[in-house]
Amino acid sequence: MNLKSVLALALLAVPAVFAEEYKIDTSHSKAAFTVKHLMVSNVRGEFSKVTGTISYDEKNPAATRIDATIDATTVNTSEPKRDEHLRSADFFDVAKFPTMSFKSKSAKKTADGIAVTGDLTIHGVTRQVVLNVEGPSQEMKDPWNMLRRGATATTVINRADYGLTWNKALETGGMVVSNEVKITIDVEATRATAKN
Repeated sequence: MNLKSVLALALLAVPAVFAEEYKIDTSHSKAAFTVKHLMVSNVRGEFSKVTGTISYDEKNPAATRIDATIDATTVNTSEPKRDEHLRSADFFDVAKFPTMSFKSKSAKKTADGIAVTGDLTIHGVTRQVVLNVEGPSQEMKDPWNMLRRGATATTVINRADYGLTWNKALETGGMVVSNEVKITIDVEATRATAKN
């Protein structure tokens, strides 16, 4: 290996050295979704248990890495019967697929934050998506000497791509539930030890 190759490898390794790892704070994070119902109104729901880790280097946002898991059994649309249906085999089939996940593959800085490309797995099906991340916020120290950052990520998916195909046609045209799903993930994450 020549000197140029060694230097190139060294430069590639630099971002990982300065990236800090944060743990997602489940009690202050959630994944929310919005779908159209009967083509006329929005139905909103959320998953209350998001876990995982985020690696972030403020000086090199392209080094961002995300590994997150969402507990599908926690789905909540404020309507118990609908939530039961969503947990059934017609939708998320949580008995077989209790979790969803996102694992990043690459990231790049944007005007508003970071665009993170990765694999989103829902209902046992994996598709590549881009999360548009607003933030992260500046690091803040809490009363317990933990360092925290917050961020919001959004994307839009077609639920049929993940095998979530249950629907009913309307007499006037259209379907009961839209295939387009808007996703918003609000995350607060902690780093165990404050800087000196």
